[in-house]
Amino acid sequence: MGKVLPALTDGLRGFIDRQHLFFVATAPLAGGHVNLSPKGMDSFRVLGPSTVGYADSVGSGNETSAHVLQNGRITFMFCAFEGSPLILRLYGTGRTVLPGSPEWTTLSPRFPTRPGLRQLIVAELDRVQTSCGFGIPHFSYEGERDELTAWAERKGAEALQTYQVTKNRVSIDGLPTALGVDPA
Repeated sequence: MGKVLPALTDGLRGFIDRQHLFFVATAPLAGGHVNLSPKGMDSFRVLGPSTVGYADSVGSGNETSAHVLQNGRITFMFCAFEGSPLILRLYGTGRTVLPGSPEWTTLSPRFPTRPGLRQLIVAELDRVQTSCGFGIPHFSYEGERDELTAWAERKGAEALQTYQVTKNRVSIDGLPTALGVDPA
């Protein structure tokens, strides 16, 4: 059954490496909308026993960035859809790392590069929790979708920048994202 651990084990790192899909959840401190997003595209990386992150692409919103900027709370969930049942939840404090920042220079080589990559979301974990996953159905992985990357390639760098300024600087609840904060 379930266990609570202070950090990721080698076995859990291997489990994460085999997953094609994960979920990220964040929420504002008071009121507002809870955000729960599925992620894929080989974007998640274990950076240390209690540090993880993922490469985040331009999308229709930027809720995760807004919520971690406001309060840092973040949860990741992985489910075993193939093989032995398991659910893994990672709880921690997140932050956004933007292109051009000193931390970007250090971290970005550990992540895949693709058109439309807007930021890294990095989290320091304070709780690693497993549960049985007995109720999760089996699914077979068929491959990654290419629509997001193709869309970003068609738009081009300048149009993507404009898109982010108009669509990704505030959350649906009006909170600023890391893209909407003056770095000075």
